[in-house]
Amino acid sequence: EVQLVESGGGLVQAGGSLRLSCAASGFTFDDYAIGWFRQAPGKEREGVSCISSSDGSTYYLDSVKGRFTMSSDNAKNTVYLQMNSLKPEDTAIYYCAADVVTSSCVIVQYDYWGQGTQVTVSS
Repeated sequence: EVQLVESGGGLVQAGGSLRLSCAASGFTFDDYAIGWFRQAPGKEREGVSCISSSDGSTYYLDSVKGRFTMSSDNAKNTVYLQMNSLKPEDTAIYYCAADVVTSSCVIVQYDYWGQGTQVTVSS
């Protein structure tokens, strides 16, 4: 059974940093695409970033480029989202999701989702 468990959310002041973790289990951690999404109250869910296991390539939402960095530790079956220079508009529930069939962030279907972790950035 594929499981994704997010952690690392919390309350931080604007300009601060948080590192989110997404611990994965139930699939071979060498062929995947994992993405981070967020959903703020009253807004639609949006994709924040994605990492491909094939070459480690990463993709980012324009509004987080230069501030957020996604990485993976295959030994720990975990991907991370380092978030720096946080802004109040980054406040949302952050979810990780996995495509365990293909490793493409371009053509991807996320079949598995975590439960989410709350990130709140105060001004």
